[in-house]
Amino acid sequence: MDTLSVRTTSQVQFLDLTGQVRRWLQDQKVSSGVLTLYVPHTTAGITIYENADPDVIRDLTMELNKVIPFDDNYRHLEGNAAAHIKSSIIGASVQVIVDRGDLVLGTWQGIFFAEFDGPRSRKLHLQLTTAV
Repeated sequence: MDTLSVRTTSQVQFLDLTGQVRRWLQDQKVSSGVLTLYVPHTTAGITIYENADPDVIRDLTMELNKVIPFDDNYRHLEGNAAAHIKSSIIGASVQVIVDRGDLVLGTWQGIFFAEFDGPRSRKLHLQLTTAV
């Protein structure tokens, strides 16, 4: 397992890590397998989403903030209940097929780190399972 450091700069932020993950994968010199990406935080997540039009991410952020507002009389005393809920909805892990040494993603897909309680320094774990 390897770990990438991720630094977020906003309370809610989606960072496109596709290029960084591809560079990491190239260093592994593996032809095929499955890459698992895991975020070990309860107020952040990881998702595969459109990366061609930045307005798509803006729309996702806007809707998540509408549906799960930051101030909604939550009982969690730490003040970040909305971040926990958003993280749970987005999820803590994704898997991507690796073929011919590259990620198998759709034309418009990218890998996004999802921050909901930033800005913070975060971690992203990568585990590559290779085909036999």
